[in-house]
Amino acid sequence: MAQTQCPGQATQFWRPGDIYEVTCPNCEADVEFFKDEVRRKCRSCGFMIKNPRIELGCAQWCEHAEQCLGVSREDMADSPDQALGQTMKIKLIAEMKKVFGSDARRIAHALKVLEHAENIMDTAKADPVVVVSAAVLHDIGIHAAEEKHGNSAGKYQEIEGPPIARSILENLDIQPSISPERIAHILLIIANHHSARDADSPEFDIIWDADHIVNMAETKRGKSDEQLIAYIDKVFRTSTGKDLAKTTYVMAS
Repeated sequence: MAQTQCPGQATQFWRPGDIYEVTCPNCEADVEFFKDEVRRKCRSCGFMIKNPRIELGCAQWCEHAEQCLGVSREDMADSPDQALGQTMKIKLIAEMKKVFGSDARRIAHALKVLEHAENIMDTAKADPVVVVSAAVLHDIGIHAAEEKHGNSAGKYQEIEGPPIARSILENLDIQPSISPERIAHILLIIANHHSARDADSPEFDIIWDADHIVNMAETKRGKSDEQLIAYIDKVFRTSTGKDLAKTTYVMAS
């Protein structure tokens, strides 16, 4: 029986612009890329070019991504930390889905925050293990908050989230194991992702902006472009996060 291609990677669903040219940094020749190609060799000089606009779609979190694309997660990464982050991503998403169960809205939110966080991280110096972990788990305490406090307010999420995240991280079947220092950093982000009281790091700033980009779809509906720009400039912490928010909500309006 012929193998059915994943719809998330099937080219018939692609849009104009999903195939594009990138300038070789070595010889300045134009090199054609498909959006899901990780690297391609320049035909003019042989230089191996990483796709600067790679868009993996569902492959960024699917457990079958390596078989689907024919590329290992280590090959997709630029460093051991990035490789570890990519490996952890799959396992953490699975654990997050266990906690959220049939709550598709919360699962979708976490995956969208992860997507934006990784986009922001492309232009920032930050620990990919911390960013990926905090993005997937930032709202992990929301159900416990509702059950214990009858309310999903951010202050209750910040109380209930860290213990759940700690249990997940400390019991994650992964090698090398995540260090206690990284776990502490991730938990600090989760414990402050609504209030921003005690967290101040590039990783926190990335999660803060990514979460706000997703939440703006509801919280800022009906606002004028001037109001949106003023809000973004005041609240967002990274230049890339500000640019992404303005592109999503101002330029698209």
